[in-house]
Amino acid sequence: QVQLVESGGGLVQAGGSLRLSCAASGNFFRINAMGWYRQAPGKQRELVARIVSGGSANYSDSIKGRFTISRDYAKNTVFLQMNSLKPEDTAVYYCNAVVQRTRQYEYWGQGTQVTVSS
Repeated sequence: QVQLVESGGGLVQAGGSLRLSCAASGNFFRINAMGWYRQAPGKQRELVARIVSGGSANYSDSIKGRFTISRDYAKNTVFLQMNSLKPEDTAVYYCNAVVQRTRQYEYWGQGTQVTVSS
């Protein structure tokens, strides 16, 4: 099994910053990709940012230039630095990891609430 432990959510005023962290642990050969998704009330879960094992990253258009995803490969941890936050960024943010065992598996964190007040 693989566990994803998230931290860093909270309440912040518009224009502020937060940094999310997600640490992966458990039984796997390697992590192929890690990323962050979010789900606002009444909306579908959407990709925020994702980084693959080679280091390339892709971002949702809605957060480009404001959010940065990064990884600490030694600690199997992914970070999401969120700057210039807007009220529309309010959502539950979920960590996602695609790991390699005998085959590829996908795992989700429990979610962390990010609330941006206007």
